[in-house]
Amino acid sequence: MVPVIELENVSRYYIVGDFVVKALDQVSLQIQKGEFTAIMGPSGSGKSTLMNMVGCLDTPTSGRILIDGADINGLSEEDLAYIRNKKIGFVFQQFNLLPKLNALENVMTPLLYTGDVGVAERKLRAQEALEKVGLKDRMKHRPNELSGGQKQRVAIARALVTQPSLILADEPTGALDTKTGIQIMDLFKELNNEGHTIVIVTHNDEIGTSCPRLVRIRDGKIEENS
Repeated sequence: MVPVIELENVSRYYIVGDFVVKALDQVSLQIQKGEFTAIMGPSGSGKSTLMNMVGCLDTPTSGRILIDGADINGLSEEDLAYIRNKKIGFVFQQFNLLPKLNALENVMTPLLYTGDVGVAERKLRAQEALEKVGLKDRMKHRPNELSGGQKQRVAIARALVTQPSLILADEPTGALDTKTGIQIMDLFKELNNEGHTIVIVTHNDEIGTSCPRLVRIRDGKIEENS
């Protein structure tokens, strides 16, 4: 089976004054279709850099990254943006919803950039995504009319609407209270049971250890992959 994401000896170095900071150091990792993986580590461990590599938000100093078996090294920013929009659904800690748009319009937004989905199809797919996350009765509500948990559900629906190969969630429970965070994690588990491939980046040990697969990173290297 071809991995959804594959990193081969990926390094990311930064020059800070006279020093070389090894944010990632010879990291190899595969994410298979249907897996639910947590990437966990303390601040400064390299997990955010690893997330940026998995999400095609940054390019490595050395090594190779493959998405659905295709090598993305050397691609233009325009091509990388196309891959991010088509292949990866992003969920962020602070939701990143557009305040002037209602839930349905926020979820429809990524489909505007695909260039191949008409208005009726965009609306239908957005409605289906919101129903999947339990917000059938909140489609016309704007972000300021939603709770934190509802906002994150809208963000998850937005990530689902392009039918991506991978859902990448960056600290998705970080802005939520404990009870709501548990509900969001339960939703991710339901989506994974339906076949969605999910990667969560977190520093929270309780969140990380609740995922079927755990990748711990420290000092730019993977120290556990279970």
